[in-house]
Amino acid sequence: MTRIRRTSDMGATSRPRTTGLRQFLDLEQQRDWIAGKIDLPDTGDRLESLEQRFKYVARFEKLLSRPQAGEVLEILKLYGPNCIPILRKTERYYWSVSCLPSTSDKPLVRVNASWMELFTLYAQDEDIRSRFIVHLSDFTTDRSATPSRVDEPFLEQSVAMPEHLSYFFPRGADIFGINVRGSVSIRKFLTNRRVLRAIRAFNLTHMNRGRNAYQASHCYSVADYMQAD
Repeated sequence: MTRIRRTSDMGATSRPRTTGLRQFLDLEQQRDWIAGKIDLPDTGDRLESLEQRFKYVARFEKLLSRPQAGEVLEILKLYGPNCIPILRKTERYYWSVSCLPSTSDKPLVRVNASWMELFTLYAQDEDIRSRFIVHLSDFTTDRSATPSRVDEPFLEQSVAMPEHLSYFFPRGADIFGINVRGSVSIRKFLTNRRVLRAIRAFNLTHMNRGRNAYQASHCYSVADYMQAD
């Protein structure tokens, strides 16, 4: 007689593994957060590695000696709570911020998630300039990923002066790079509702792809300012 094997005998029916922020936030919560409809409750305590914190103390002190340090930290205070969901719960493992990373473009700080750069700040004389990586389709007139459809009038209105903004097309489908020069224009850009939705959408896309590949370069001292009340 043939025995019928029950599902439980097979170790249960396999289910797709939940990755990224889906284990903390369902898709409806994510969509509502992108649209600015809800505030997401975060954990009260941060999981912190003292060894990791001490690893980058010297670099952080070097950053503080730069004339742009004050503006950098103020911009990060704006970027952190507005552009990254559940900051404390996802810190280091789903996003990270590096301090004076050793790359050829010599940034002051860079925010990453998964394998992707999200946001970078550079010195610009005594001021700063920034680079945002976002979805191209969020900045076109017809919501397509077509470079010729870039909504230039909107981009120019999203900064203090049109000449403060330029853009480029990195490799990859639906990827768009935006350069914003000057702290005044960076602040205006970050407080534009359409821009903010686009930044949130891109950041969530990459945080949902799984663990952050740049955990080892996370600087807790810089992240302190991103999470300041």
